[in-house]
Amino acid sequence: MTKLVSRFLKDESGATAIEYGLIAALISVALITGATALGSKLNNVFSGISTKMNDACNTGGVTC
Repeated sequence: MTKLVSRFLKDESGATAIEYGLIAALISVALITGATALGSKLNNVFSGISTKMNDACNTGGVTC
């Protein structure tokens, strides 16, 4: 019985799987954060372009 307990305490194969899981979770969080920031910036850019196009249509006397 003591051999079984000592072998269980020395076994580190589960720790490696947990480490890989933590790394994958960290990468996922970084990707989600980056995509959210990029999405916000793209939204601001396209909103600005839309505003400029509407202003150009309204001041140019052209029917848009």
